[in-house]
Amino acid sequence: MPKSFLYSCILFAVIIARADINGADPRLTGAPGDQTCVACHGGTSLNAGGGSVSIALPGAGTYTPGVTQRVRVEVADPTARRWGFQLSARLDSNPSNGQAGSFANTGTFTKVTCENGRQAPCTSSTVIQFATHTTSGTRSGTTGSVAFDVDWTPPATDLGSITFYAAGNATNGDGRNSGDHVYTGSVQLTPAAVVPKPSISTERGILNAANPTAGIAPGTWIVINGENLAATSRTWTAADIVEGKLPAALDNVSATVNGKAANVEAVSPTKLNVLTPDDDAVGAVEVRVKFQDQQSEAAFINLQPQAPALFTVDGKSLALSAGENAMFDKSDRFFATDTAPATVKPGDQVTLYGTGFGANLGTPEQPAVTATIGGVAATVVAVQ
Repeated sequence: MPKSFLYSCILFAVIIARADINGADPRLTGAPGDQTCVACHGGTSLNAGGGSVSIALPGAGTYTPGVTQRVRVEVADPTARRWGFQLSARLDSNPSNGQAGSFANTGTFTKVTCENGRQAPCTSSTVIQFATHTTSGTRSGTTGSVAFDVDWTPPATDLGSITFYAAGNATNGDGRNSGDHVYTGSVQLTPAAVVPKPSISTERGILNAANPTAGIAPGTWIVINGENLAATSRTWTAADIVEGKLPAALDNVSATVNGKAANVEAVSPTKLNVLTPDDDAVGAVEVRVKFQDQQSEAAFINLQPQAPALFTVDGKSLALSAGENAMFDKSDRFFATDTAPATVKPGDQVTLYGTGFGANLGTPEQPAVTATIGGVAATVVAVQ
């Protein structure tokens, strides 16, 4: 075997200027169609040196198409003093020649090369890429183990399972190709379940929860209609209200109005009940829903200072209670359908449930709330 070829294997300890320790030649990962460096670096049989090479990823054995993740290759050996690696990602449908995604350097210890031996970017997305060490990445004199980090961006679409193949070379640093240990390893990734992107309906997508025609104001209970808004259907419980603070997310579902977090009271795949945040803005503002890591496109509503509306039981009768001050249970119609309106007489104190009274409710900055019954002014005892 020519000396120049010996010097081009994955890594060796010779430090003569003409020796190629700045990365490995292509196709030495042990993947289908690849070789390894045991023919060049003698010492023991493949994977018999008492050490190992491992591949670690944050995705728990999965990948999300188009979403970059950090890959770490660690080479360990009890006797080694200089190190190298090569990594390749292949489609399981074509493990010999099916390039899977692309690599990118994360620092001075790694570089990316193409199948023709040139440094990335490669001339075609189908050309096999390899992540490998640089001269500084060999870390001469380091003992025990070393790690190499590289970023990997999967294919933009689901192309089935993908396997990473890695080779690690742990050399003894004696300047010769004897006494070195070569290790190979692989790990398979499957496509992660992709969460559908939530979407807000273009028609009647955002409504005042008490009266669809009343408009939207700060501090308003609103209903957001759409698709893929959540994976569960439930209303908040006492456990979701921590230290008196209403939840800004429920079952990984959140919403923003004009970029500010809303409080989420109930979720379902097609409907959310949320409370708009305080805001001094007037006019068109955007509303977005986020489910897990997927965010909807913006929908727009007209935010006004006040948009008062009273909740009803059957669309006509007011939702009220005589002599009590307890919220009705909310349901698909926001208030329980089996709640009956109370019978009252002049002089009774009743509690009306409404929304859309604007920001800073109960403060001097908020306009006074008035009410009439049968056209006659009623005394407002408290607003909250």
